[in-house]
Amino acid sequence: MRTHHDTDVSGRRRNGADQDLTTAEAAQAGLRHVADLTGNETVGIVSVEPSDQGWLIGVETVEERRVPSSTDVLALYTAEIDLDGELLSYRRVRRYSRGHGDDGVSS
Repeated sequence: MRTHHDTDVSGRRRNGADQDLTTAEAAQAGLRHVADLTGNETVGIVSVEPSDQGWLIGVETVEERRVPSSTDVLALYTAEIDLDGELLSYRRVRRYSRGHGDDGVSS
């Protein structure tokens, strides 16, 4: 059963608790969890969306540094965190060379 959560104008999820995370706080928590677990340098947050349990955060990391840097191998991870910022799950979704977009074509 899906629980309805509202998001107010500040990006704060409402589920009856007073200390829910804002969208920005959730994004930062997801980034920290991925960095801590993988040990990879993070490039940035690429997505944030509400989920049934809290938030889904997409984080891009550097998997392998290469010379030149345009040949670095990057990875996209998705972290699911609860409304308190605790990690529920994470997984690597994709690995790719820097400069290749979603369609696999060099940019």
